[in-house]
Amino acid sequence: MITEKIIKLENTWKVYQLGKVELIALKNVNLDVNPGDFVTIMGASGSGKSTLLNIIGCLDSPTKGKVFLKGKDISLLSEDELSQLRGKTIGFVFQEFNLLPNLDALENVMMPMIFQGTPVEQRKKRAHDLLVSVGLGERIYHQPAELSGGERQRIAIARAFANDPELVIADEPTGNLDSTTGKKIMEILTDFHKREGKTIIVVTHDPHIAEYSEKIVDIKDGEITIDHKQEEGILWSK
Repeated sequence: MITEKIIKLENTWKVYQLGKVELIALKNVNLDVNPGDFVTIMGASGSGKSTLLNIIGCLDSPTKGKVFLKGKDISLLSEDELSQLRGKTIGFVFQEFNLLPNLDALENVMMPMIFQGTPVEQRKKRAHDLLVSVGLGERIYHQPAELSGGERQRIAIARAFANDPELVIADEPTGNLDSTTGKKIMEILTDFHKREGKTIIVVTHDPHIAEYSEKIVDIKDGEITIDHKQEEGILWSK
């Protein structure tokens, strides 16, 4: 039985034209993400991590090559079709949290469900249950300014899972947190992966974060240099 990839990149390039200069951000990238994978994408600043994340998350399109989301070539989809498919399939967690400051935790988690047309009572219950699952049952009516950085990131994680996506992409999710809080955030993501079989992609420069994943993709100067799996502390090439 052949498993359909959630994300597939084929010979993907991203080139930015800066006046007369071409900046190659991604160079001939090939990558498969299977259902249930826990992947860490690692690289230094300027390595192409953020560009790769935007391509994987279908937030940007490649200059050359193909990107498939659940087997569908995104270049053949209208913006509305892509937006709907992306909204149902992918959740995002950002380093800066990206919460709406005038909304409380419950309202922030409900936001993605509004765009998918989820009925209001269903939205409230789903948001409440998610906040309880990340340990914020007593904070559901607090606004972001009333919460710690770790609590805000937990709201962001709950929001990422609001539409029950198959894939969640986390961009430096512990970057603004101390090590103890960062560990708790990674444990929450790992729990969603193990308990619900969610596919997780974490983009980071921190090797300690990579220890939580099963597959590590190293990127340097826009190219994937190593794509390997990890088990019981042992790495081996793909």
